Amino acid sequence: MVAEQRRDASGGNRSRVTGARPAGAVRIGEAPEPILSDLTSAAAKPRYQLLDLLRGLAIIAMVIFHVGWDLYYFGFSPVDVTTDPGWVVFQKSILTSFLLLVGAGLWLGHGAGIRWRAFWRRWLLLVVAAMLVTAGTLWLLPDYFVFFGVLHAIALFSLMALPLLRLPALVQLAIGAAIVALSFTYTNPAFTDRTLAWIGFWPVSPPTSDVVPIFPWFGVVILGMAEFRLIAASAFGRRVLALSSNLPIARGLAFLGRWSLLIYLVHQPLIIGALWVLMQLQGQPVMPAPAPNLSTEAAGFLESCTSSCATGGGTAEQCTAYCDCALDQIASQDLWSAVASPNRTAAEQLLVDGVTRLCREMSR
Repeated sequence: MVAEQRRDASGGNRSRVTGARPAGAVRIGEAPEPILSDLTSAAAKPRYQLLDLLRGLAIIAMVIFHVGWDLYYFGFSPVDVTTDPGWVVFQKSILTSFLLLVGAGLWLGHGAGIRWRAFWRRWLLLVVAAMLVTAGTLWLLPDYFVFFGVLHAIALFSLMALPLLRLPALVQLAIGAAIVALSFTYTNPAFTDRTLAWIGFWPVSPPTSDVVPIFPWFGVVILGMAEFRLIAASAFGRRVLALSSNLPIARGLAFLGRWSLLIYLVHQPLIIGALWVLMQLQGQPVMPAPAPNLSTEAAGFLESCTSSCATGGGTAEQCTAYCDCALDQIASQDLWSAVASPNRTAAEQLLVDGVTRLCREMSR
Protein backbone atom coordinates (compact mmCIF):
# COMPACT_ATOMS: atom_id res chain seq x y z
CA MET A 1 0.00 0.00 0.00
CA VAL A 2 2.89 2.34 0.63
CA ALA A 3 6.00 3.22 -1.32
CA GLU A 4 8.55 0.48 -2.06
CA GLN A 5 10.80 -0.31 0.92
CA ARG A 6 13.40 -2.61 -0.66
CA ARG A 7 17.06 -1.62 -0.56
CA ASP A 8 19.33 -1.03 -3.54
CA ALA A 9 22.47 -3.18 -3.39
CA SER A 10 24.51 -0.81 -5.58
CA GLY A 11 28.01 -0.37 -4.23
CA GLY A 12 28.31 3.05 -5.86
CA ASN A 13 25.29 4.25 -3.97
CA ARG A 14 26.81 2.98 -0.74
CA SER A 15 29.90 5.09 -1.17
CA ARG A 16 27.88 8.22 -1.85
CA VAL A 17 25.74 7.76 1.25
CA THR A 18 28.33 6.70 3.77
CA GLY A 19 31.04 8.96 2.44
CA ALA A 20 29.00 12.16 2.59
CA ARG A 21 30.20 12.92 6.13
CA PRO A 22 31.94 11.15 9.03
CA ALA A 23 30.01 8.23 10.50
CA GLY A 24 27.76 9.26 13.36
CA ALA A 25 27.58 12.91 12.30
CA VAL A 26 23.79 13.14 12.15
CA ARG A 27 22.02 16.45 11.78
CA ILE A 28 18.59 17.01 13.28
CA GLY A 29 15.99 16.26 10.63
CA GLU A 30 18.22 13.96 8.60
CA ALA A 31 18.09 10.18 8.62
CA PRO A 32 20.98 8.72 10.67
CA GLU A 33 23.76 6.82 9.01
CA PRO A 34 22.48 3.30 9.89
CA ILE A 35 19.13 3.98 8.23
CA LEU A 36 20.65 5.34 5.03
CA SER A 37 23.20 2.53 4.94
CA ASP A 38 20.40 -0.01 5.22
CA LEU A 39 18.92 1.40 2.03
CA THR A 40 22.01 0.48 0.04
CA SER A 41 23.59 -2.48 1.79
CA ALA A 42 23.13 -5.95 0.37
CA ALA A 43 23.46 -7.38 3.88
CA ALA A 44 20.69 -5.18 5.32
CA LYS A 45 17.32 -6.55 6.42
CA PRO A 46 15.00 -6.22 3.42
CA ARG A 47 12.13 -4.74 5.45
CA TYR A 48 11.31 -3.27 8.85
CA GLN A 49 8.82 -5.63 10.46
CA LEU A 50 7.34 -2.84 12.59
CA LEU A 51 6.16 -0.87 9.55
CA ASP A 52 4.66 -3.98 7.98
CA LEU A 53 2.95 -4.81 11.27
CA LEU A 54 1.42 -1.33 11.53
CA ARG A 55 0.29 -1.56 7.93
CA GLY A 56 -1.25 -4.95 8.67
CA LEU A 57 -3.25 -3.49 11.56
CA ALA A 58 -4.43 -0.67 9.29
CA ILE A 59 -5.56 -3.04 6.53
CA ILE A 60 -7.57 -5.11 9.04
CA ALA A 61 -9.24 -1.95 10.33
CA MET A 62 -10.04 -0.91 6.77
CA VAL A 63 -11.66 -4.27 6.02
CA ILE A 64 -13.79 -3.91 9.17
CA PHE A 65 -14.92 -0.44 8.05
CA HIS A 66 -15.82 -1.67 4.57
CA VAL A 67 -17.82 -4.55 6.03
CA GLY A 68 -19.84 -1.96 7.97
CA TRP A 69 -20.28 0.16 4.82
CA ASP A 70 -21.43 -2.82 2.74
CA LEU A 71 -23.84 -4.03 5.41
CA TYR A 72 -25.48 -0.60 5.45
CA TYR A 73 -25.56 -0.19 1.68
CA PHE A 74 -27.11 -3.60 1.11
CA GLY A 75 -29.71 -3.07 3.83
CA PHE A 76 -28.39 -5.50 6.46
CA SER A 77 -27.57 -2.79 9.03
CA PRO A 78 -29.33 0.45 10.04
CA VAL A 79 -26.03 2.15 10.93
CA ASP A 80 -24.84 4.61 8.27
CA VAL A 81 -21.07 4.45 8.71
CA THR A 82 -20.61 7.57 6.56
CA THR A 83 -22.41 9.78 9.08
CA ASP A 84 -22.23 7.93 12.42
CA PRO A 85 -19.65 9.90 14.50
CA GLY A 86 -17.84 6.84 15.85
CA TRP A 87 -17.52 5.23 12.44
CA VAL A 88 -16.41 8.51 10.84
CA VAL A 89 -13.61 8.89 13.41
CA PHE A 90 -12.65 5.25 12.83
CA GLN A 91 -12.46 5.77 9.06
CA LYS A 92 -10.40 8.97 9.35
CA SER A 93 -8.01 7.25 11.75
CA ILE A 94 -7.47 4.38 9.31
CA LEU A 95 -6.78 6.74 6.42
CA THR A 96 -4.43 8.84 8.54
CA SER A 97 -2.41 5.79 9.56
CA PHE A 98 -2.10 4.59 5.96
CA LEU A 99 -0.92 7.96 4.67
CA LEU A 100 1.55 8.46 7.52
CA LEU A 101 3.03 5.09 6.52
CA VAL A 102 3.11 6.20 2.88
CA GLY A 103 5.28 9.15 3.91
CA ALA A 104 7.54 6.92 6.02
CA GLY A 105 7.88 4.46 3.12
CA LEU A 106 8.78 7.19 0.65
CA TRP A 107 11.63 8.39 2.83
CA LEU A 108 12.77 4.88 3.68
CA GLY A 109 12.76 3.84 0.03
CA HIS A 110 14.10 6.99 -1.61
CA GLY A 111 15.56 9.28 1.06
CA ALA A 112 19.12 8.40 0.10
CA GLY A 113 18.36 9.03 -3.56
CA ILE A 114 15.37 8.25 -5.71
CA ARG A 115 15.57 4.72 -7.11
CA TRP A 116 13.65 5.48 -10.26
CA ARG A 117 13.17 1.94 -11.53
CA ALA A 118 11.66 0.77 -8.24
CA PHE A 119 9.62 3.96 -7.93
CA TRP A 120 8.06 3.74 -11.39
CA ARG A 121 7.35 0.03 -11.02
CA ARG A 122 5.46 0.66 -7.78
CA TRP A 123 3.78 3.77 -9.18
CA LEU A 124 2.46 2.00 -12.30
CA LEU A 125 1.13 -0.81 -10.12
CA LEU A 126 -0.76 1.74 -8.03
CA VAL A 127 -2.19 3.45 -11.12
CA VAL A 128 -3.42 0.17 -12.60
CA ALA A 129 -4.95 -0.82 -9.25
CA ALA A 130 -6.65 2.58 -8.94
CA MET A 131 -8.15 2.23 -12.41
CA LEU A 132 -9.48 -1.21 -11.51
CA VAL A 133 -11.18 0.29 -8.45
CA THR A 134 -12.74 3.04 -10.56
CA ALA A 135 -13.97 0.57 -13.18
CA GLY A 136 -15.37 -1.82 -10.59
CA THR A 137 -17.23 0.82 -8.60
CA LEU A 138 -18.51 2.50 -11.76
CA TRP A 139 -20.11 -0.81 -12.71
CA LEU A 140 -21.42 -1.65 -9.23
CA LEU A 141 -22.13 1.83 -7.77
CA PRO A 142 -22.52 4.21 -10.73
CA ASP A 143 -23.86 7.05 -8.55
CA TYR A 144 -21.07 6.68 -5.98
CA PHE A 145 -18.13 5.37 -8.00
CA VAL A 146 -14.56 6.02 -6.82
CA PHE A 147 -13.04 8.71 -9.03
CA PHE A 148 -10.20 9.69 -6.67
CA GLY A 149 -9.86 7.21 -3.85
CA VAL A 150 -6.97 6.18 -1.64
CA LEU A 151 -4.99 4.43 -4.41
CA HIS A 152 -5.40 7.37 -6.79
CA ALA A 153 -4.25 9.64 -3.97
CA ILE A 154 -1.19 7.56 -3.05
CA ALA A 155 -0.09 7.48 -6.69
CA LEU A 156 -0.41 11.27 -7.05
CA PHE A 157 0.98 12.07 -3.60
CA SER A 158 4.04 9.89 -4.26
CA LEU A 159 4.87 12.03 -7.30
CA MET A 160 4.16 15.28 -5.48
CA ALA A 161 6.38 14.29 -2.55
CA LEU A 162 9.51 13.62 -4.60
CA PRO A 163 10.68 17.28 -4.74
CA LEU A 164 10.22 17.53 -0.97
CA LEU A 165 12.25 14.45 -0.02
CA ARG A 166 15.55 16.22 0.65
CA LEU A 167 14.14 19.22 2.48
CA PRO A 168 14.99 19.42 6.20
CA ALA A 169 12.53 17.49 8.33
CA LEU A 170 11.37 20.60 10.19
CA VAL A 171 10.55 22.28 6.87
CA GLN A 172 8.60 19.19 5.85
CA LEU A 173 6.69 19.33 9.12
CA ALA A 174 5.78 22.96 8.47
CA ILE A 175 4.62 22.24 4.91
CA GLY A 176 2.56 19.26 6.00
CA ALA A 177 0.93 21.15 8.85
CA ALA A 178 0.15 24.11 6.58
CA ILE A 179 -1.59 21.87 4.01
CA VAL A 180 -3.72 20.25 6.72
CA ALA A 181 -4.54 23.60 8.34
CA LEU A 182 -5.50 25.24 5.05
CA SER A 183 -8.18 22.62 4.44
CA PHE A 184 -9.93 23.78 7.65
CA THR A 185 -9.77 27.48 6.84
CA TYR A 186 -11.18 27.62 3.30
CA THR A 187 -14.16 25.96 1.62
CA ASN A 188 -15.98 26.54 -1.64
CA PRO A 189 -19.04 24.65 -2.98
CA ALA A 190 -17.48 24.66 -6.46
CA PHE A 191 -15.01 22.01 -5.28
CA THR A 192 -17.87 19.58 -4.61
CA ASP A 193 -18.02 18.90 -8.35
CA ARG A 194 -16.15 15.72 -9.31
CA THR A 195 -13.87 17.62 -11.70
CA LEU A 196 -12.42 19.59 -8.76
CA ALA A 197 -13.21 17.43 -5.71
CA TRP A 198 -9.80 15.68 -5.86
CA ILE A 199 -8.24 18.98 -4.76
CA GLY A 200 -10.35 19.32 -1.60
CA PHE A 201 -11.90 22.45 -0.04
CA TRP A 202 -15.48 21.21 -0.51
CA PRO A 203 -17.90 21.99 2.34
CA VAL A 204 -19.49 18.53 2.00
CA SER A 205 -18.25 15.35 0.41
CA PRO A 206 -19.08 14.80 -3.27
CA PRO A 207 -21.19 11.74 -4.19
CA THR A 208 -18.66 8.90 -4.04
CA SER A 209 -17.91 5.91 -1.86
CA ASP A 210 -14.29 7.04 -1.35
CA VAL A 211 -12.48 10.32 -1.90
CA VAL A 212 -9.03 11.36 -0.61
CA PRO A 213 -8.30 14.93 -1.75
CA ILE A 214 -4.96 16.73 -1.76
CA PHE A 215 -6.11 19.03 1.03
CA PRO A 216 -5.68 17.84 3.75
CA TRP A 217 -4.38 14.34 2.97
CA PHE A 218 -1.20 15.18 1.06
CA GLY A 219 -0.19 17.09 4.18
CA VAL A 220 -0.51 13.88 6.19
CA VAL A 221 1.92 12.11 3.82
CA ILE A 222 4.48 14.89 4.29
CA LEU A 223 4.01 14.75 8.06
CA GLY A 224 4.63 10.99 7.95
CA MET A 225 7.83 11.52 6.00
CA ALA A 226 9.11 14.12 8.45
CA GLU A 227 8.09 12.21 11.56
CA PHE A 228 9.83 9.06 10.36
CA ARG A 229 13.04 11.00 9.74
CA LEU A 230 12.94 12.58 13.20
CA ILE A 231 12.29 9.20 14.83
CA ALA A 232 15.15 7.62 12.90
CA ALA A 233 17.49 10.45 13.95
CA SER A 234 17.51 9.25 17.57
CA ALA A 235 19.12 6.17 19.05
CA PHE A 236 15.84 5.25 20.76
CA GLY A 237 13.95 5.66 17.51
CA ARG A 238 16.37 3.38 15.68
CA ARG A 239 15.91 0.73 18.35
CA VAL A 240 12.12 0.99 17.99
CA LEU A 241 12.31 0.69 14.21
CA ALA A 242 14.49 -2.40 14.55
CA LEU A 243 11.97 -4.22 16.77
CA SER A 244 10.88 -7.59 15.45
CA SER A 245 9.09 -10.62 16.80
CA ASN A 246 8.65 -14.26 15.85
CA LEU A 247 5.29 -14.47 17.61
CA PRO A 248 2.63 -15.80 15.21
CA ILE A 249 0.42 -12.73 15.62
CA ALA A 250 3.28 -10.35 14.81
CA ARG A 251 4.40 -12.38 11.81
CA GLY A 252 0.79 -12.67 10.63
CA LEU A 253 0.18 -8.93 10.83
CA ALA A 254 3.47 -8.23 9.04
CA PHE A 255 2.47 -10.66 6.31
CA LEU A 256 -0.82 -8.81 5.83
CA GLY A 257 1.09 -5.52 5.71
CA ARG A 258 3.40 -6.80 2.98
CA TRP A 259 0.38 -7.78 0.86
CA SER A 260 -1.83 -4.81 1.74
CA LEU A 261 -2.31 -3.67 -1.87
CA LEU A 262 -3.56 -7.08 -2.96
CA ILE A 263 -5.84 -7.30 0.08
CA TYR A 264 -7.24 -3.86 -0.74
CA LEU A 265 -8.09 -4.96 -4.27
CA VAL A 266 -9.73 -8.29 -3.46
CA HIS A 267 -11.47 -7.79 -0.12
CA GLN A 268 -14.44 -5.78 -1.38
CA PRO A 269 -15.37 -8.20 -4.19
CA LEU A 270 -15.20 -11.03 -1.65
CA ILE A 271 -17.39 -9.19 0.88
CA ILE A 272 -19.92 -8.10 -1.74
CA GLY A 273 -19.96 -11.61 -3.22
CA ALA A 274 -20.75 -13.08 0.20
CA LEU A 275 -23.54 -10.55 0.74
CA TRP A 276 -24.91 -11.27 -2.74
CA VAL A 277 -25.11 -14.98 -1.89
CA LEU A 278 -26.84 -14.12 1.39
CA MET A 279 -29.33 -11.90 -0.43
CA GLN A 280 -30.09 -14.73 -2.83
CA LEU A 281 -30.70 -17.13 0.02
CA GLN A 282 -33.07 -14.60 1.60
CA GLY A 283 -34.84 -13.89 -1.69
CA GLN A 284 -33.82 -10.20 -1.73
CA PRO A 285 -33.14 -8.22 -4.94
CA VAL A 286 -29.61 -8.53 -6.31
CA MET A 287 -29.03 -4.78 -6.06
CA PRO A 288 -30.35 -2.63 -3.20
CA ALA A 289 -32.37 0.52 -3.49
CA PRO A 290 -30.26 3.72 -3.37
CA ALA A 291 -31.41 4.32 0.20
CA PRO A 292 -32.04 0.89 1.75
CA ASN A 293 -33.22 2.21 5.10
CA LEU A 294 -35.20 5.21 3.93
CA SER A 295 -37.41 6.53 6.71
CA THR A 296 -41.01 7.62 6.19
CA GLU A 297 -39.88 11.21 6.73
CA ALA A 298 -37.14 10.92 4.11
CA ALA A 299 -39.43 9.17 1.62
CA GLY A 300 -42.01 11.94 2.02
CA PHE A 301 -39.33 14.58 1.49
CA LEU A 302 -38.11 12.92 -1.70
CA GLU A 303 -41.63 12.68 -3.09
CA SER A 304 -42.40 16.32 -2.28
CA CYS A 305 -39.02 17.56 -3.53
CA THR A 306 -39.26 15.66 -6.82
CA SER A 307 -42.79 16.92 -7.42
CA SER A 308 -41.84 20.55 -6.73
CA CYS A 309 -38.74 20.27 -8.92
CA ALA A 310 -40.73 18.85 -11.84
CA THR A 311 -43.36 21.58 -11.45
CA GLY A 312 -40.56 24.13 -11.66
CA GLY A 313 -39.46 22.78 -15.02
CA GLY A 314 -36.62 20.47 -14.00
CA THR A 315 -35.93 17.31 -15.97
CA ALA A 316 -36.30 13.92 -14.31
CA GLU A 317 -32.53 13.51 -14.18
CA GLN A 318 -31.98 16.97 -12.69
CA CYS A 319 -34.73 16.50 -10.11
CA THR A 320 -33.39 13.13 -9.02
CA ALA A 321 -29.85 14.50 -8.63
CA TYR A 322 -31.08 17.61 -6.78
CA CYS A 323 -33.38 15.81 -4.38
CA ASP A 324 -30.90 13.01 -3.62
CA CYS A 325 -28.28 15.63 -2.84
CA ALA A 326 -30.70 17.60 -0.63
CA LEU A 327 -31.72 14.48 1.26
CA ASP A 328 -28.08 13.53 1.88
CA GLN A 329 -27.27 17.00 3.20
CA ILE A 330 -30.37 17.30 5.37
CA ALA A 331 -29.77 13.86 6.89
CA SER A 332 -26.03 14.31 7.44
CA GLN A 333 -26.46 17.76 9.03
CA ASP A 334 -29.69 16.80 10.87
CA LEU A 335 -31.68 19.67 9.36
CA TRP A 336 -35.10 17.98 9.52
CA SER A 337 -36.47 20.40 12.11
CA ALA A 338 -35.18 23.39 10.13
CA VAL A 339 -36.74 22.11 6.89
CA ALA A 340 -40.09 21.43 8.56
CA SER A 341 -40.21 24.66 10.58
CA PRO A 342 -42.42 27.45 9.16
CA ASN A 343 -40.48 30.01 11.24
CA ARG A 344 -36.80 29.30 10.78
CA THR A 345 -34.11 31.17 12.65
CA ALA A 346 -31.57 33.14 10.66
CA ALA A 347 -28.97 30.41 11.29
CA GLU A 348 -31.35 27.66 10.13
CA GLN A 349 -32.27 29.60 7.01
CA LEU A 350 -28.59 30.08 6.21
CA LEU A 351 -28.03 26.31 6.41
CA VAL A 352 -31.05 25.49 4.27
CA ASP A 353 -30.03 28.08 1.67
CA GLY A 354 -26.53 26.57 1.59
CA VAL A 355 -27.96 23.11 0.87
CA THR A 356 -30.14 24.56 -1.89
CA ARG A 357 -27.22 26.31 -3.59
CA LEU A 358 -24.94 23.31 -3.28
CA CYS A 359 -27.46 20.86 -4.71
CA ARG A 360 -28.43 23.16 -7.56
CA GLU A 361 -24.77 23.28 -8.58
CA MET A 362 -24.45 19.52 -8.41
CA SER A 363 -27.63 18.83 -10.41
CA ARG A 364 -26.81 21.09 -13.37
